[in-house]
This record gives sequence, structure tokens and C-alpha cells, in this order.
Amino acid sequence: MHSINEFLAGIEQYLGGSQWFTLVLLGTGLFFTIYLKFPQIRFFGHALKVVRGKYDKADETGDTSHFQALTTALSGTVGTGNIAGVAFAIYLGGPAALFWMLMTALVGMTTKFVEVSLSHKYREKDEQGFISGGPMYYMKNKLKMPWLAAFFAAMTIVSSFGTGSLPQINSISSSLHSTFGIEKMLSGGILAILLAIVILGGIKRIAKVTEKLVPAMAIIYFVGAIAVIFYNYQNIIPAIESIFSSVFTGTAATGGFLGAGFAYAFNRGVNRGLFSNEAGQGSAPIAHAAARTEEPVSEGMVAILEPFIDTIIICSLTGLVILSSGVWNEKFSNQFQSTDMSIMADVYDDANKDDQSKLFNFLNGRKELPLFTGELLVENGKIQNKLSIIHARSIAENILVYNTQDSLFTGNINVNNGVYYENSEAYFKGESLIHSAPLTAEAFTRSYLGDWGRWIVSIGLLLFAFSTAIAWAYYGGRSVTYLFGAKGVFPYRIIYCIGFFIASFADTTIIWTLSGITIALMALPNLLGILLLRKDMKNTLNTYWTKFKSEYPNG
Repeated sequence: MHSINEFLAGIEQYLGGSQWFTLVLLGTGLFFTIYLKFPQIRFFGHALKVVRGKYDKADETGDTSHFQALTTALSGTVGTGNIAGVAFAIYLGGPAALFWMLMTALVGMTTKFVEVSLSHKYREKDEQGFISGGPMYYMKNKLKMPWLAAFFAAMTIVSSFGTGSLPQINSISSSLHSTFGIEKMLSGGILAILLAIVILGGIKRIAKVTEKLVPAMAIIYFVGAIAVIFYNYQNIIPAIESIFSSVFTGTAATGGFLGAGFAYAFNRGVNRGLFSNEAGQGSAPIAHAAARTEEPVSEGMVAILEPFIDTIIICSLTGLVILSSGVWNEKFSNQFQSTDMSIMADVYDDANKDDQSKLFNFLNGRKELPLFTGELLVENGKIQNKLSIIHARSIAENILVYNTQDSLFTGNINVNNGVYYENSEAYFKGESLIHSAPLTAEAFTRSYLGDWGRWIVSIGLLLFAFSTAIAWAYYGGRSVTYLFGAKGVFPYRIIYCIGFFIASFADTTIIWTLSGITIALMALPNLLGILLLRKDMKNTLNTYWTKFKSEYPNG
């Protein structure tokens, strides 16, 4: 597993984790923001009226209402990115990463507006009479680039696993296991069956489920988050200051957190921001294409609300919960994952300034440090060698080694270049930083609810992530229809559910790395496409307003 993760991480650092990709993503959103004169601000009020159905017409073509299209798209974006992804970004880049997540959402509101409008404009009906839309259709019908459309559709299918299926159930099963002790395989099996029941019913059943699920899960999570923030009211201002004070400098070492530079916080924040709201990725336009309207721009208006709700509201809440509770730089008892471990050859102290600097440069890829190779000598669970173990980007403390019977281990463990390869003999437990869903769950316990706060995270994550898996099954299914016809959808959904089950007990680090790759491979052709159609977008927008003002002179 460690070798696989290293291989994927090597690819990911040149794609989703690279600085050029984040600049392309933000640059495209910023270009359209200026080119279309800040539509995310000018049209926000109009978007609220459209989604409420004020301008709906009963005879228009489509399979869902504006609200159902919005909730289906939101169910695809409001997921682990809002709970686990925010925690993961802060864990990697410190509080400043949250700022870049929010900036990604702000320009992402425009990107969503553009990609949804264009995809809706060039949608089609499939052989079964259902609406099919998405970036592959404007690539084929307007740009006359079927090869690019085919590539995008193929990457959407891959990304439906890397973004929509695997990380979602992995976070669900990890949260349920840490909170309630439920075996990951059991929760994965039950939810895979429920997923199959929903997605085999097609878009109309999906829309009916998501229009009820999305509002319910948002309310539950909002109430729990507010309880934490108000409980730690004295930390609200310091938490907000920490987000903005280190935006351009990076976050210094504090507590168990060994620091993060500007570039790392920027890249992680933008990357996790995209994972959360998917602006520019080209996924949400597939759901919006099914909306009942003949006006592509009106559906684009609805899409403006997505990054606002998903990232600016929900991710900000999660970030304030984590920062105000203070858990982000604290060490907690946990079982170590080998992919998160580096066994060092020397001893380090995170309270020592010189050691902090060395480890900061090591973790941020600026300087190599000697890694241990040889045998770890373990007696009654305690490591006898004089060395330090880095786990979850922090110096691990109070480490004990256990055997597979959960008894303290005695014996030797082979280590090569700092890497302990998981085997049937032993595993490590100790205190270190934690990340993803467990970090958010810990933060929710620092409130009036106490340990009951874990329930909020587990239930919220269950609903958020499950609804995301539902939506991405639809996205992947539409892409399968584009490439292979409707006959390929049923086999795809079966494979999707099987992958969903397997990911419930797979390594989380590998899954997050895979998601970073698939995000980039989807986003790049979509960003290229909408830039090529910039004039088409502006003309379509102008035509929409001319027609709208003639039909509704009073707005």
C-alpha cells in the first residue's frame, strides 16, 4: 500500500497538488469574474428568485425542477469535503488553507455559472428520452472536438470513483468506527445496498431523495457547528485572525503542528476547495442539465448558489469549529496508518526551535533528513531504539506496538528507509495529530454536547457523503451513456456499488491522493472548453437579459 501511495502521490504532485493547476483553476474563475463583470455578486439576488421557481413555466423541457437540480448538484458537492476535507486542508496547511478554500469558492461561483450555462445550452435527449448534458456535449456540439468530449467523459467515470464513491464511504466508515465501534466492512455493506436501491431508480428517484436529504443534513450540521462555536466563543476572534494573519506567510509551528509554508497552504486550500465545491471540475453541469427550463442562463444562475452554500457557508462553519475548539494542533491517541508514518533515524523534540525548523523543511519538501533502516527492537510494546516517529506530520508520542490479538508486541520489525510495511504481525498506536473526519469529530466534542458531538459529525457525514455518492453515480452514468449508450449504465452502477463497498475498509491516504488526481484530469478539459467558448457565454448572457426584461419588465 505504501508503494502504491508513493506512486500516486508522485503523479498527484504534478496535477491536483501542483501550483500550476491551482493557478489555472483560480485564473479561469478570475478571468470570467472580470469578463462577465462579477456575476456572482450582480446576479445573486436574481438566482434566489430563480431557484424559488418565480419564473418557472410548466411546459418547459427537463426532468427536474430548478430546486431539485440544485439539491442534486449540492448533494454531489456537500460531502466529505465539508467535514473531512476542511479538516484535511487545515491539518496540511494550517488556518491559512481555509482562506484559500473560501477564495476558490468566491471565484468558483462564476466558474459554476459559466460551465452550467454552456452545458445546459448544448444538452441532448438520450435514446430513452432522458435529458443528457454536461461539458462533453458542448465540446462535441459546439467546439466540434469529440476527442476532448470523450476524454472528459472517461475522466468523469474515473472521477466518479475517485471523488464520488471511494472517499465518501471511506470517511463514513471511519467515522462510524471511531464513534460507535461499527466494523467498517459492515457499514460499507449496508450502505452499498442502500446506494444500489437509490441509484438504480434513475434521476427522478435520485432527485426525490436529494431534495429531502440535502436540507435535512444541512440543518443538523449547522445546529451542531453553532453549538461548538458559541461554546468556545472566546476563541472566535483569535480563530478568524489565524485564518487571515498567515495567508501570505504560512503558519508557524504551534502545539503539535510543525508549520506549513505559503505555497503548501495555498495549494492545499485551493485543492480542497475544489474537492468541496467542484467549481470548474465539470460535474455539477451534468445534474443541472436535467432542469426544466429553456433558458440555459437561468440554470447557470441557480449554480451560482452552490459554492456559496457549500464552501462559503458550510466549510467556513467547519473551519471555525476546528480552529475555535483548538483541536487542530493537539495530539490525540490513535492507531497509526503506515502511509502517514516516517520512522526517523534521529531523535527530535517539537518543543526545540532547531528541531522544529528541520522538521518543517522536511515535511515541506525543502530538506532531507536521515530515515531509519534496520530492525525496530520492541519489548512489551515499547520501541527500544533511540529514534523519533513522524505520524500525521507530527512527532508521535507514547507509542506502543500491538500484535494482531491486540496484545503488546515483542519482537523485531523490519524498516526500510523510514517505511514500516504493514504486515500480519504488528501495528502502532500513540499520540499524534489527526486529520480528516476524526479531527472534525473531536472538535465537535468541545461543546455543550460533549461526546454526543461525535454523533452530529457521524450522522452529518453519513448523510453528506452518502448523498454525494448518489449524485456522482448519476454523473458517471451520464458519461457512460455518452460513451457507450444506455446499455452500459446498469453494469457501471453495479461496479460503482462494489467499489463503494471495498473503499469502506481501504487506506484513507491512498483514497485522498487518488481524488486529487481525478479532480485535475476532469477539470483541465472543462476549463479549456469554457475559455474557448467565452464569447458564446457573453452573447448567451446578453440574449437572456434582453428576453428577460421584455417578459418581466418589473423583474
